[in-house]
Amino acid sequence: MHICVLGAGVIGVTSAYRLLEAGHQVTLVDAAALPGSQTSFGNGAQLSYSYVAPLADPSVWRHWPEYLFSADSPLTLRPKMDLAQWRWLLKFMTACNTKRVRQTTIDLLRLAFFSRAQLQQLRQAVRLDFQHRSAGKLVMYGDAKGLQGARKQIEFQARHGCQQEIVDTARCMQIEPALANSKRDWAGGVYTASEEAGDCALFCQQLVDAMSQQSGFRFAHSQRIHKLEMRDGALVAVHAGQELIAADAFVLALGAASADFAHLAGFSLPLYPLKGYSITVPLGDAASQAAAPQVSITDLSKKIVYARLGDRLRVAGRVELVGMDRSIPNSAIDELKRGVAELFPACGDLSTGANLSPWAGFRPATPSGVPLIAAAPVRNLYLNVGHGSLGWTLAHGSATLLTQLIAGETTAIDASPFSFSA
Repeated sequence: MHICVLGAGVIGVTSAYRLLEAGHQVTLVDAAALPGSQTSFGNGAQLSYSYVAPLADPSVWRHWPEYLFSADSPLTLRPKMDLAQWRWLLKFMTACNTKRVRQTTIDLLRLAFFSRAQLQQLRQAVRLDFQHRSAGKLVMYGDAKGLQGARKQIEFQARHGCQQEIVDTARCMQIEPALANSKRDWAGGVYTASEEAGDCALFCQQLVDAMSQQSGFRFAHSQRIHKLEMRDGALVAVHAGQELIAADAFVLALGAASADFAHLAGFSLPLYPLKGYSITVPLGDAASQAAAPQVSITDLSKKIVYARLGDRLRVAGRVELVGMDRSIPNSAIDELKRGVAELFPACGDLSTGANLSPWAGFRPATPSGVPLIAAAPVRNLYLNVGHGSLGWTLAHGSATLLTQLIAGETTAIDASPFSFSA
């Protein structure tokens, strides 16, 4: 078939690759000039296969006042006169129960492990240099109670294939010596040796370059989709820029903009953007590189993640439900800079913001945290949306799962948790 993939973030790019691999002719469409230049561009860079527990959690109920009123909360809710926001929040609160969260975690772990295997296979098939590293991950805890709570989650996840361990502070320093200069007191951490990291935007750009060498692929960049052509309840073409693109099937992978596209097609998607921020710290000299972590780090209390990308350190954090507000307030960037100064004080020059590449992105999330990988209610249209903060982690498995669904094949893992119901 000729399949048109809508959106050139990591979900769309990996979908295009797997569909091309399966023998289809593929047109990849995006409003930007470069692939991976929106939400995929400055994400946290961690490939967190064992850390997939959803944002919807029973603890949300007791933290609700903090999310609404505390300036220091890593999760911020700004209520708006926005029906979509309130509809999403109601479904989100319904998902904040132990039974639902446990099943979601199982489903996401299964998809994450499949995704890890698919990325390994892709890296063997295509030569890419996106600063991939398999140095593991430490999630750091500042209090013993939190660490004890993590033990229960580790025991639960161990029954579903995760290999993680609780480690004391001394062992944390052995695993990541750069933490020895931290200005924080730690109770210990959770170490997962199998976790990975990589530059998502670089991955997208290089994979599109590789696909462009094949005659069956075309990247229609700088083409904003503004109109749909429907016929007898089926999507038959899209107007992108000045071009009319007809295809046998379409894949919706427009991230947070997917809800607006669905509205044009006559149905609703339960998506809302979760805004996050990042900075990228240049490690310009040997001293800065020595002071930066090799292992991926998550400061759980601050909800800030650190990932080494060659001679740079990606630092990302915050979850804000504020709609599509594209501003980057100084307070958000200052929070990330303080995090670096506390954990890795000799790591790079934080005196100015210009060289830190401040970024904001909108993670497209479903209320439950489970992505939608399925046929849409409109014929000829398939969904690969709603991955939230796990887009980079789940992209590779999601793309293969979607390709198998389009082909009518038996899927490698159970696809039913990712189905769509109106």
